[in-house]
Amino acid sequence: MRSLIKPAAAAWLLAGLAAAAVSTPSFTVAGDDAGSWPAILSSIGFTSRPGQPANVFIVRSGAPADGAELLSKVDQGAFLILEGESELAASLGFRPGKEKVVVRSEIDARAPKLEIIWEHALELPRFELPAGARIFARERWTGAPLMAAVTRKAGAVLWIAAPPGEQGYERFPYLLQALCDLGLQPPARAARIWAFFDSAYRSRVDLDYFAARWRRAGIAALQVAAWHYWEPDPQGDEYLRRLITACHKQGILVYAWLELPHVSEKFWADHPEWREKTAILQDAQLDWRKLMNLENPAASAEVEKGARRLLGAFDWDGANLAELYFESLEGAANPARFTPMNPDVRKDFQASHGIDPLELFSQNKPDPKTLQAFLDYRAGVARQLQQHWIGVMESIRTGKPDLDLVLTHVDDRFDTRMHDLIGADASRVLPLMSDHRFTFLIEDPATIWNLGPQRYPQIASRYEPLTRAIPGAADRLAIDINIVERYQDVYPTKQQTGTELFELVHLAAQAFPRVALYFENSILPPDLPLLPAAQAGATQLEPVGDALAVKSAEGVGVAWKGPAKVDGKLWPVRDDGTVWLPAGAHAISAAEKDTPFRMAAFNGQLKSAAFSGGALEFSYASDARAIATLTARPARVEIDGEEISPEVLAGGDGKTFALLLPRGQHLVAIRQGSGARAAGR
Repeated sequence: MRSLIKPAAAAWLLAGLAAAAVSTPSFTVAGDDAGSWPAILSSIGFTSRPGQPANVFIVRSGAPADGAELLSKVDQGAFLILEGESELAASLGFRPGKEKVVVRSEIDARAPKLEIIWEHALELPRFELPAGARIFARERWTGAPLMAAVTRKAGAVLWIAAPPGEQGYERFPYLLQALCDLGLQPPARAARIWAFFDSAYRSRVDLDYFAARWRRAGIAALQVAAWHYWEPDPQGDEYLRRLITACHKQGILVYAWLELPHVSEKFWADHPEWREKTAILQDAQLDWRKLMNLENPAASAEVEKGARRLLGAFDWDGANLAELYFESLEGAANPARFTPMNPDVRKDFQASHGIDPLELFSQNKPDPKTLQAFLDYRAGVARQLQQHWIGVMESIRTGKPDLDLVLTHVDDRFDTRMHDLIGADASRVLPLMSDHRFTFLIEDPATIWNLGPQRYPQIASRYEPLTRAIPGAADRLAIDINIVERYQDVYPTKQQTGTELFELVHLAAQAFPRVALYFENSILPPDLPLLPAAQAGATQLEPVGDALAVKSAEGVGVAWKGPAKVDGKLWPVRDDGTVWLPAGAHAISAAEKDTPFRMAAFNGQLKSAAFSGGALEFSYASDARAIATLTARPARVEIDGEEISPEVLAGGDGKTFALLLPRGQHLVAIRQGSGARAAGR
């Protein structure tokens, strides 16, 4: 093959071509304009480090490139990405033909039924492909290839017919999946994401199979729709117990997701006298939620009784008070959906303001000051309800000390309209964190689902002033991303998937200690394998001599095969392909021997770990019960120096064991048995 050397490319290639190995998890983009490639590749953990070796090379349309050297690197195991027409692409067989194709719609082989629409159509040549090329995407109507690849010895070349777009996901949502299919593996992963779960979508499934799949996707906890189990039911109760057990075996926590003032279908049917009312005095059945009047003392007492039964009857790890405020996103402009207008609220407001709030909706032009007074009052009612139910949950926690508490609250700092529309007011609720320990889970309002991933750092900045004076509050903020079909005009897909989803999760994980996804069933199958990489956040990895230097603000897993040392000491926390590290800076190096047994996974906040005197010792912190996944059944377990009778579940794979540990900060020592003590010396 003739050399395609261009002098201007020499400086760009110096870093990538100087190293003998190509395993460094970094990329280099030819030319002065990197476009959206940094956003694309960093979303699953790849970085660009000038002057350092790389193993992913991108040649943009019109950029100079040293083809011979690049293809040599590909043959050694590197990955080359080519945009559109170029001399290098043509040399590989990706040649533009004379026929022109207008591209507006795309079919991806990974999800052929998914509608992928380009917002702005492009007229492109119909390209010829090299023999044996693997086609990942085509134009919908003509079948013209848009994304394809060829493999060369140890590496591969991915070609796309046009640039990926300004944000990185406008045209090829599954570009990163294609690279992974070719053998590119992300360098880091995490397993701390939460996902909402509704059994109505998974009523007849193999729960052990799904629990294993969730764990592989990096899901650490399920928020389970608990209203389905509000009243005792033998069949439903058995399903829930099997779900919780299957999750615990895989190291996944299970939270009771409550949607008060919705209680349950039966509660609604049995208590018409306690139903919430809209501003036209209809029963408040809005969308799927059927709202009850929790301002009524009798109703509140009955709901509290039911909550205590529900949380006491099952082995929950936590409870989530979600969306405890009012409808609707149209606010007072739509009386048919506006709540609360029950007799208790109306009477209380009239006593304090001298007017029945119902009169505001019978006037053509209600007095703006009076209407605003009611909207402010309404937000205050929501805050009173939240405070009351946080108190109820904490009283339940006295009997279940390992129970975690979450409050899911629609964001009203980025979209400030939420205060008047639904009564959400974070400034009134966040001070409760001074006296109550709970996670404040910020939900993306539907009004901003069309905005890009950069909104998450902006949202985080709006909450910083509110949490600054509350010790530990910033560490207990979380963000909820709604993975659903959006009502706005969005491209290229109605629902977030592929690179868009990974950019969302990646930037959210950098801005918040915890990320949740709504909901488990809506995450498309092609996205599951790369979710752990996206949630790893801004992990820095760099070879230093014979070691790999790692720095991360949160605990992280680093791709690694075989026994390892961390900071010079034999490390006992790893599975067959990942070394799991605490937050901070560490160095991983190869070890000649392994520990007698290992902790393959841990869902709490790992602080330290070691194998000493035949015991696996580690310290951790967790707001909920923690689960350690071990490669051997423990014979003796000590927590804070005292031996306990451990609660152990045999893992779903038959090779691991799940050890359930208490909430809080603890030091744990685990021994496998007398043989393990001798082997560890």
